[in-house]
Formats: sequence, structure tokens, C-alpha cells
Amino acid sequence: MRSFRYGGQTGKSFSLKTDESLVVVRTQSRRPLNAAAQLLKTRQALDNLDPVHRFRHAGVEIFRFCSDVRGPSTRGAIRTTLKSEKDVQFAGHVLVDPQSNKPVLYTENLFIKFEDDLAESTCRKIVKAAGLRVKRKLEYARNTFFVAGPEGTGQEVFPIAETLLKKKEVELCHPELVRKMEWRTAFPQQWHLKKSIINGTVYDAHAHVDSAWALSQGENITIAVIDDGVDLDHEEFASSGKLIAPRDVTGANDDPRPGSGDNHGTACAGVATGNGFHGASGVAPKARLMAIRYASPLGSQAEADAFIWAAQHGADVISCSWGPEDGAWWDPRDPLHHTVVPLPDSTRLAIDWAVTNGRNGKGCVITWAAGNGNESVDNDGYASYEKVIAVAACHAKEKKSAYSDFGKAIWCTFPSNDTLLPIPGIWTTDRAGAAGYNPGQVSRGDAAGHYVNDFGGTSSSCPGVAGVAALILARNPSLRWDEVRDLLKHSCDQIDPAAGKYDINGHSLLYGYGRINAQRAVELAAPAVPAPATVHTSSAIIPIRDLQTSRLSVQVAETALLTSVKIGVDIEHTYIGDLIIKVVPPKSTGVPPILLHNRTGGGADNLHTTYDVTTTPDLMTLVGKNPKGKWSLTVQDKEKLDTGRILQFSVTLIS
Repeated sequence: MRSFRYGGQTGKSFSLKTDESLVVVRTQSRRPLNAAAQLLKTRQALDNLDPVHRFRHAGVEIFRFCSDVRGPSTRGAIRTTLKSEKDVQFAGHVLVDPQSNKPVLYTENLFIKFEDDLAESTCRKIVKAAGLRVKRKLEYARNTFFVAGPEGTGQEVFPIAETLLKKKEVELCHPELVRKMEWRTAFPQQWHLKKSIINGTVYDAHAHVDSAWALSQGENITIAVIDDGVDLDHEEFASSGKLIAPRDVTGANDDPRPGSGDNHGTACAGVATGNGFHGASGVAPKARLMAIRYASPLGSQAEADAFIWAAQHGADVISCSWGPEDGAWWDPRDPLHHTVVPLPDSTRLAIDWAVTNGRNGKGCVITWAAGNGNESVDNDGYASYEKVIAVAACHAKEKKSAYSDFGKAIWCTFPSNDTLLPIPGIWTTDRAGAAGYNPGQVSRGDAAGHYVNDFGGTSSSCPGVAGVAALILARNPSLRWDEVRDLLKHSCDQIDPAAGKYDINGHSLLYGYGRINAQRAVELAAPAVPAPATVHTSSAIIPIRDLQTSRLSVQVAETALLTSVKIGVDIEHTYIGDLIIKVVPPKSTGVPPILLHNRTGGGADNLHTTYDVTTTPDLMTLVGKNPKGKWSLTVQDKEKLDTGRILQFSVTLIS
């Protein structure tokens, strides 16, 4: 057994066991073993192996020994034969999750986070002393690194991580562990947007999207679709300015076009943002699309990189229609139904960074497909994470889709297909021509193969809600991510009350708070009439020097008692994680300095944001106070090397 821990020394420990019936092989050329094999004995060995899964981008394949291959010596001999092949970099044992018996691969890489106040040089010394090398420093959390062991480290990455985690300087540490990732799949045809007639049947189980467009169509909002790639040349994404900051985090380049058989992302992108000029409209047709190709296994560092890329390049909403493998929705005995897949610290911190720093501090809205196993979403550490919105699926008869996951973490529901009833799925974009789901058959969509008529799963529901979030933000860009989530909650229609069993708080384990009503959500998003306010601003260029405190002040003459206050900050700095920022109210208020920023943000550059009573509750202590006097902003730089300057400080008084 091997163990690892997410959440630091006090976090939960998880165990993996060796499955002697499996063998993992990695080729240096990244080609499949049957294509890379040159030796006759290797090809003979392949006759004794059945393929289980291939991680294409890494050149890794998992095989199961045939039933007639018995005994450790015979299996060991086959492993030795595979290792003798010139192109084979590794052939060894496979670890599996003891609950599901599904493979979990280790990569000889580790994620490590040191305590925030530790000098970077000390962090690097500890890494080197452990026999590891830094592959790269991670930007989304202070003192965080992606490191590698020497080639051949193998399963020793587990004790290395445990040893490091025992050091007082280390906050988090775990091996990079990857699993098979599963995509969440199971005009008049777009019944999910408005009441429609399809083949003579009326469907009125939609999300009221068409009626929401009178108020918002997602203008100036960017939706990032993290998926297996998007057909950037599709006619529904071809408008000027539609595509922004494309990225392939698996291939580390700027071309997120799909590979062979990768059809999922194009369909998801269409549900969220299709222009609607030719054959399929997205929920937010005027939103921009940030296509991020992620074809790596679940849990890889590329997974975290995708969220950082999205947040740093202007994404307002992030849609994720993927996650751990689902159990067979029709078979309650499937062990996957009871398998807990935790969220890695590396990915959790990246999500936290996007929620904290995205949208200039208002946070990216992240929607997540609940899953298609007809099982508890609460076992899925990704979709059930408290900072994302877990989306379930309902069908055209206003009931739970048979496959849709359920549980406490379900936030809302959006229309999709069903696997039991002869009712329509979702009409959306497909890879153009014969490459996608629809090879060019009218029965599957259109004759040209540009659209598909049976997309579904919670994969389709998730970008639908991402589109609604874009409609909300286009109407009111000032909303924080959690305010958008709350608006979605209050917009929902409670469908299927008998089976839904909504509790006293209006929540159902099947539907969350219900099926999204986009029109109501956009209506609720209307900006509130602002209270009378006066703004006092001081602009200057005040240097921020290492290990010193800088100050900028503004004088206020008003005496009307405060009902609220906002503090605006504009700072240039090359490492905002060095900074402690406080606002100092006039002495007459009797309120001590209020902490605004406490060395968060890691290696991010610059800070241009506004703090209010919601983001900084301590500002509530100023309510009812007379604001007259000198207000000051103090900035302490707690580390060496990085410097900057204060450009502006503002105090908005609301009486």
C-alpha cells in the first residue's frame, strides 16, 4: 500500500494498493506500444496483454495480463521483456484506488507548498536536499513549486512526499497523481432555450433563455471552456472578437484545436457561447469564448494551469464538463458509486486563486458538471468543492435525467438529454464535417456535419449554466462570484416536487435549488440604485521599498455619519505577496487600522481593486462614524528583492 495526503499534515490520508494483474508501460516516443515495438519478443509479450487505458499525451498505457498468465514469475518475465524494448522508458506495477480498483498513476513529480514567510532560497535548498529539482515555480500561491525526482524514482515519490510533509517549513506536499478523466457526456431544435415543437411534439421544459435575451446576451463577458479542444474554425465561433486567449495547457501552446476523436469541447462551447448566426445558438451568444484544451489525465499539474491561464487572461466564467470516472448509472453495485476521489491541493489552490483574484478581485464564476453515474456528487472532490457550482441534468419531461448525479453539493439543474426516454437531446455545435459526433447524417443533426442533435449528460448542463452566469454578469459586471451563485439559486424553478423533496431551505438532493430560469436570473441581476456617495482620491507616486512602510493620505471634510465605506487601491508591485496593506481611519472615529491585504496573491503583479464591507467585513466598524479627518493607506513590504509604488488611494463615503 502507498499513501498520500491532501490538505497538509492534518489533512486526510488516502491509500493506494498494487494490482498485480496490471502493468503500466511508457514509451519515450509517446507512441502506442504496439506501434513502437520492434523486437519479436515484445510483440509476443503483447499477445499476453489486454489494453485497459491509454494516456495519449504522456505515452502511457495500462494493460491487464490475460487470464492464462499466472504467477508473479511469469508476469515479472513479461515486464522484463517490455523493458528491453528500446523505445520503452518504463514498465512496472500499477497502483489502484482500493474502492474502485481503477488505476492511479504516479509521475515522479510532486507539488509542494512551503510556509508563506519562508525565503524562496530556503525553499529551494530544502527541495535540493530532498534530491529533487524544481521544474517551475507556481504563481498562484506563495512559495509553491512543481518539482521532480530523478528518473527511476518510481513509487519512492510517496515516502519523499511524506518526509517533506513532516518538516515544519512545509505546508502542503503530494505526488502528482493522475487518473482517467471522463468527459461529462452520456433553432427550432433548441428546446432547452425556449418552448419548441420537434417532430410534432411540443416541449415546454426550457430554461427561459430566449426571453432573457431582451435584457442580456452576454456582451463583453468571456467564458473559458476547459475541455478536450474546440474547433476554432466553426462557423458559429467565426465572428470578430469571439475568440480570446486560446490555450492548450496539455501541449503548452496556443492552439486548442481538438485531436482525433476529441469532439466534446466543441459541443460544450456551442452550448455556452455559439453565435446563433447559422445553426445553433449558445445560452450567451454574444459572450467571448476562451478555448482551453486540457487533454491530460485527471489530477495533473496542467489541470491547475488551466484555471490560472483562464483567470490571468480575463475569463469571467469557467466551465468544466469533466471529472472522475462515473459509475455505471444503471448498476448500483458498481464500486465506482462509492469511490471518493479527492481534489488535489495543486488544483484546489488554483481554483482558489481564480475565485480570489479573477475579474479584478471579484472572482471567476466556475461551473462544474455534477457527473453521469446516478451516484452521489459528494464523493467527487471536484464538483462538490464549495467554490464551484455543481450542475445536475433534467430532461424534456421535467424530471431528473436518469444518469444525473445527486447530493448535497448539487446547486442547480439545467436541461439536457435522457438515456431512457425517446425525447430530444441538446442541439449544439459539432466539429465541422465528418470529424465530430455527426458524420454528416440528418438523423444526427445536419447533412453538413456542423451540428449534432443528441448532445447531453451533465456535460451539456454545465456550459448552459455558465452561459446564464455570463448573461448575469453582462447585466451587472460589479457582482462577485458568490453573488452570481446566489442569484442563480434565487432564479430557480422547483421542478418535480414529489420526487425532488425540496427541504425547508428549498434545496433538493436531485435538483439543487431547481432548474435555472435565465430570465429571472437576469432580472434579479439589475444593478441596485446606488446610495448617495462622495469619493475622495489622492494620487501620487509613493515608492514601496523593501522591508519599509509607505503611506498615502487623503483629507475628508464631510461629517455625515457613514452607512458604508469603500477603499480603492492602485498599486504597482512585482510581487504583491510581499505586501501588508491597511487603511487607517481618522483618530476621531476610534477605529484602529483595518487590514485590507495580508500577503496574498503570491507572485502576481500589481493590485488595482476596491475593498467594501462584503470583501472586508472589518470595514463595518466604521458604520455610524463621523468620517471627518485624515484617512491613510499604509503599505508594508515584508520581503527583499521586489519593489513598487502606490499610485492612488480613494475613500468612498456612503451616508
